[in-house]
Amino acid sequence: MANKYQIKAKKHLGQHFLKDESIAKKIADTLSLKGYKNVLEIGPGMGVLTKYLLKKEITTYVIEIDTESVEYLQANYLTLSPRIIEKDFLKYNLNEVFNNEPFAIIGNFPYNISTQIVFKTLEMRDQIPEFSGMFQKEVAQRICKKEGSKVYGILSVLVQAFYDAEYLFTVPPEVFNPPPKVESGILRLTRKNNFTLSCDDKLFFKVVKTAFQQRRKTLRNSLKTFNLSDSLRANVIFDKRPEQLSVQEFINLTTLIENDAN
Repeated sequence: MANKYQIKAKKHLGQHFLKDESIAKKIADTLSLKGYKNVLEIGPGMGVLTKYLLKKEITTYVIEIDTESVEYLQANYLTLSPRIIEKDFLKYNLNEVFNNEPFAIIGNFPYNISTQIVFKTLEMRDQIPEFSGMFQKEVAQRICKKEGSKVYGILSVLVQAFYDAEYLFTVPPEVFNPPPKVESGILRLTRKNNFTLSCDDKLFFKVVKTAFQQRRKTLRNSLKTFNLSDSLRANVIFDKRPEQLSVQEFINLTTLIENDAN
């Protein structure tokens, strides 16, 4: 039965609390612990995942917006207490804690902000070599899909430009309190050795987002707002729809647009 802490946190975050200890341990074990000394857990709730992170040879921080969840963690995880950040992950400047040092991210993410968490991770990719967490299954699969898939989209391309994305395993609804109406999926993102693009980053993001906003149209039509030259628009790549392009082809496309503007 949910206690008062869980009831309030669920109401505030729309979060489903994991109650299966073996799955919590399995999620904690997805981290390689290589290339960083700190890990940040987002939305620890009652600490079911936290307890397994604290057993590892790494410094664990947690960030939690719900006051009563924070009180519960402070009371039950005394060694963690100084590293509990009572802030909104999406709005907080994490370098107030990590001071530009690398750190990993992990969590049982609230479904309603999971994609926003990924976008903030991409913004901080210089500092985040590894990311592991639980999403709604469809979202986790979408992030990991390759070109040619109907669900391949903005998140797929932007994430895979900088990280190797792996769908690890599926988690059934019954291991949560309360059970969600959908299955969940665990994915791991491992930053590529070379995660610097050969094109302008901001333009790359803009090209990808604009292309998929009208995913059924060819690139020639969906990218009209870029005011491309007639010679560039004649390139055969513009005959394709966005889901047909690999990540590398999107990078190549951005380079073409970048050169066309100069």
